[in-house]
Amino acid sequence: MSDVYAVRRARLRDRYAAAGSTAALVSRPANVRYLAGGAPPGAVLLLGPGEDTLLCPRTAEGAGTEGGGRVDERLRISVLPTASGDPAVAAAGLLVASAAESLAVEEHHLTVSRHRAIGSVAPRLALTDLAGAVEQQRIVKDEGEIACLRIAAEIADQALGELLESILVGRTERHLALELERRLIDHGADGPAFPTSVATGPHSGRPGHRPSDRRVEEGDFLFVGLGADYRGYRCLIGRTFVIGTSPADWQIELYELVFAAQRAGREGLVPGMGYRDVDRASRQPLEAAGYGEGLAPRTGHGVGLEIEEDPQLAPAAMGKLDACVPVTVGPGVHLPGRGGVRIDDTLVVRPEADGGPELLTITTKELLAL
Repeated sequence: MSDVYAVRRARLRDRYAAAGSTAALVSRPANVRYLAGGAPPGAVLLLGPGEDTLLCPRTAEGAGTEGGGRVDERLRISVLPTASGDPAVAAAGLLVASAAESLAVEEHHLTVSRHRAIGSVAPRLALTDLAGAVEQQRIVKDEGEIACLRIAAEIADQALGELLESILVGRTERHLALELERRLIDHGADGPAFPTSVATGPHSGRPGHRPSDRRVEEGDFLFVGLGADYRGYRCLIGRTFVIGTSPADWQIELYELVFAAQRAGREGLVPGMGYRDVDRASRQPLEAAGYGEGLAPRTGHGVGLEIEEDPQLAPAAMGKLDACVPVTVGPGVHLPGRGGVRIDDTLVVRPEADGGPELLTITTKELLAL
């Protein structure tokens, strides 16, 4: 794995060098994890000139790493001598004695005060913006990353499948969410990829619903959205079910509509397809049915070391899909006072010659009555 991280750092080095910078400071935790193999809390990564160095605060010594990763053994590791030290400022200090003339920093992550502190320690060092260079590099995943996402999806599928075999009526949304998160860990997850969502009755289909003390009732729509964190990589699955022996006609019609919209989005996941075109394919059937007003601002997004990454599958999104990009597709409709339907999957963009998009979350999308 050391070679993987070295190659990633080399790619980033080529990019910032081409922009005129002689060194780069990576401070966003997920980006540090991506380039270093592990990210002790508060650590920053200094790239060139000379030896690449992972600088850690004194408080992080022995604290483990974000996502459970192991720091690349090729990196020099420097632990600050005092607990009050700032690794980002210390990194700038290391460059004072070097021949570095400019330093690219992640301005979107550094606070104004840290940015000023770096400038005061190394006043002759020109500070430039690394911008989203690492995030852009993270979009296309290697097969090792996809393997972790695949296992995360299997864990989420297992946890959801077991829940569906249990008695649900009378239990609260909050209780079900806690049980799902316990099952994720039981099956090998490091934890949930995000706070688990369970929404019943009038809450179902509502984006971002946080579990409440409402109890599951006969005739409810039940939406479950969960994901597993496995070795730092995160997936998402969302399914809607009906509680009771037979769904009402309006529930069947709404479910079939959202399912058709989700299928249209999934089928658009081929290399070269525009981000906005995937969103449009999924959004169009819902708008044609008169539900355009309350739709979420995007159909899906990338996943990886964070549960929400680029690309964004949204109406104004610029760019086109590449192969080996994992994304979610999850349209939904919420009817105020009645509830609604959401269906979410995690998939990997693959060429048609390789079978098209790879579905990672495989729990059935049939409308089940539980």
